[in-house]
Amino acid sequence: MKQLTRLGNDLVDAERALHFSLQILRSGPLLPLKPMPDAANPVAVSDEGEWPWQQLDDCRRLFGSEVQPVLVPRDAILTALNQVFDMASASAEQMLEDMGGDDLSRELEEIGDLLESEDDAPVIRLVNTLISQALKERASDIHIEPFETRVLVRFRIDGVLHTIVHPPKGVQAAVTSRVKVMAGLDIAEKRHPQDGRFRVRIAGREVDVRVSLLPTAHGERVVMRLLDRGSAMLTLPELGMSPPQLQMMKEVITAPHGIVLVTGPTGSGKSTTLYAALMEVDRKNRNVMTIEDPIEYQIEGVGQMQVQPKIGVTFAAGLRSILRQDPDIVMIGEIRDLETAEIAIQASLTGHLVFATLHTNDALSAILRLQDMGLEPYLVASSLNMVQAQRLVRRLCKHCRQQRPVTPEDWIMLEVEPQAYPEVTHIYDAKGCEQCMGTGYAGRVAIYEMARVSDTMRNAIHEGKGLPAMRRIAKKEHMITLRQDVARHVAAGVTSIEEVLRVTMEDVVATDP
Repeated sequence: MKQLTRLGNDLVDAERALHFSLQILRSGPLLPLKPMPDAANPVAVSDEGEWPWQQLDDCRRLFGSEVQPVLVPRDAILTALNQVFDMASASAEQMLEDMGGDDLSRELEEIGDLLESEDDAPVIRLVNTLISQALKERASDIHIEPFETRVLVRFRIDGVLHTIVHPPKGVQAAVTSRVKVMAGLDIAEKRHPQDGRFRVRIAGREVDVRVSLLPTAHGERVVMRLLDRGSAMLTLPELGMSPPQLQMMKEVITAPHGIVLVTGPTGSGKSTTLYAALMEVDRKNRNVMTIEDPIEYQIEGVGQMQVQPKIGVTFAAGLRSILRQDPDIVMIGEIRDLETAEIAIQASLTGHLVFATLHTNDALSAILRLQDMGLEPYLVASSLNMVQAQRLVRRLCKHCRQQRPVTPEDWIMLEVEPQAYPEVTHIYDAKGCEQCMGTGYAGRVAIYEMARVSDTMRNAIHEGKGLPAMRRIAKKEHMITLRQDVARHVAAGVTSIEEVLRVTMEDVVATDP
């Protein structure tokens, strides 16, 4: 009997697979394959577990002849199945066209209260289609924005919002109510903001959806944050750090005590970096605990606590409780106030290693931010091990990027000397094609600015010196800024100068002359 170790798109017969429901094929699991030299009707079946006789009989009836089973690892079949049915799902725009926008508006208006309706399929299909399409296009957020005469649906893809569809105005109330029902919110409450969450399964993928509703002049604005639980967590080597940066990170996360701060704006990958750090530490012999809002990924061997302000479980209150659990390493989702900052400082001074995030534009500004919160400079100086700032820049689409000669002005904007990359004669600009939705970009890569708190830096902090003085010290100690770090990606053709300027423009003001 033939056996395969993997299933590529060139082997799968998607047309035949779509004659069955996903549930039937997954129950096997099995998947029709394209004809092979020694098999006219091959069907992939799992190489473990019981034989799917019923499903194979269904295939025989559909094909009108005998089938030839091909042994394939179970995970490979399930992955290929999810890809086939995900690619076959319709877009929201196509769905609205097929159903007729005006007809759908009238149909939804006649439904009224969703909880009392017996035929709410149109709105369910529309919301499900939006979530499915967002996952297919790698969107992190879905925005449903009401205006006076129209409704706008936008996806945030690689950090940038893209308009996806303009549903009829009559759809607005029903879609909002449907999202509220899914998130367990009060559908009658339209005057106050509401937050909730729900979990869905789409083509075998579990997705956590965080929902935020905000009343506006023309109706409630809905934002859904998508978290694909099936996506694998990145490890430290996979984060894209340079070898010196990776070495520095490994050194600080294996220190016996102190604070490691990761800073940056919302959506810059701070949590991903801290999760990767937790995956690297010794969880077998050390007690590792976290307090988060929300818990995005479950990590084996880590005690994770969810912030719940409604019942008094804030970051500060939760952190106090965690410290009574005899932890070695503590991760704080975000330092938001003086109380949390003070507890984190005290924890680091009493022998704990603390990972935390903070919202600042660059690494060294985090030191002043802690002092602005009310912490004494000597406490900050004695507890900090390293401060790291980061951003996410979009990767150029490999299908359409355009090559051009590099100029001296390009290196000036990247704050590096041309001699740093003598072999680079050309860099790339974005163009846009069907593969990247006309944006010129697909995917993102992280850039970093790391400041190790040396003895010289500790003295400067203790003496209350300002940001310019600390930047001069960091420069003497060879700190790589965000723009200097991204130069390696521009030189390698990973991203463009335009993308660098978009992401790091505010740092030009912060740069010390």
